[in-house]
Amino acid sequence: MKIGIPVEIKPFERRVALLPAAVAELTAKGHEVFLQAGAGVGSGYDDQSYIAGGVKVVVDAESLYGEAELIVKVKEPIAADLAFLREDHSVFSYLHLAANPDLTRSLQNIGLTALAFETLLVGNNLPLLAPMSDVAGRVAVQTGATLLYATQGGEGLLLGGLPAAERGNVVIIGAGNAGGNAAIVAKSLGATVTVFDRKREKQALMRQLGDNVTGLYPYPDALAAAVEQADLVIGAVLIPGARAPHVISREMVKSMKTGSVIVDIAVDQGGCVETTKATDYSAPTYVEEGVVHFAVTNIPAAVPRSASQALSAELLPYVMLLLEQGLEGESLESAVNVKQGRIVHPAVELSLRN
Repeated sequence: MKIGIPVEIKPFERRVALLPAAVAELTAKGHEVFLQAGAGVGSGYDDQSYIAGGVKVVVDAESLYGEAELIVKVKEPIAADLAFLREDHSVFSYLHLAANPDLTRSLQNIGLTALAFETLLVGNNLPLLAPMSDVAGRVAVQTGATLLYATQGGEGLLLGGLPAAERGNVVIIGAGNAGGNAAIVAKSLGATVTVFDRKREKQALMRQLGDNVTGLYPYPDALAAAVEQADLVIGAVLIPGARAPHVISREMVKSMKTGSVIVDIAVDQGGCVETTKATDYSAPTYVEEGVVHFAVTNIPAAVPRSASQALSAELLPYVMLLLEQGLEGESLESAVNVKQGRIVHPAVELSLRN
């Protein structure tokens, strides 16, 4: 098969889906891989490193899409990508269609097949979402800690505190990969951390992180009281393929301290905070109800080298599986969101209907 890896063109997006070592495994099995010139540079991999692995480098996006049958990329196609997509293309990337009806309609109108990293389910795991959730959770705390600086519009608090200076309070909603990693970083900084999750085993896991981490069930009153006292709130709620529910209302945001911070990792799926509005790294924050909001839809793009390494390692086996089994393979059925222009993923269909 002819596989194409384009340059990511979402603002400040420098990740690449597959590293040179990964594509070398594909070419070794007889597949043709085309790389748009410069696609790996932002992650630290030049064109020559891909050429050494048997990749054909093409000069622009038009040439790349013109050659390829399977497009493997990181983020969802945007307007400039859509202009080159055809009905005989298959796209394998993060899509987050439940929160993006315009993109869904565009993919349907083209008539192509689109597989989403974030809905690929293996047992109870989301293996292609997990590595970027790990990254997003860690970056969320690092970013939130910086946004608390008075110079960034925050309340002027050092998140981990100091002798004779108070610790910051971090509230995390959801103890999955993103929330769990956020808790690890917040705990290591010395903050007081409260993590809300419905699953008892997740609550217990959070408690095992240390004395300054508490795992609780999200009873409405308990959640509202914790958010009111929080310096940093991190939303990490996930329903695979579906739009994220609003678990933090505007009234809860209004109760927070002036200069406190919200980082909504769930923004890709519409956000789990009522006041969330999607942003990008060109203007990543805004203030609503006196609270600094960070709602970038591609948080891991801040660390493209680390993120690309983590993604490529998880992605390669599933690209191999796709090439071996084709689109009809049961192993990848959960990843298929759009098939020849039809929405086929139940959670995506339900979210868009609502």
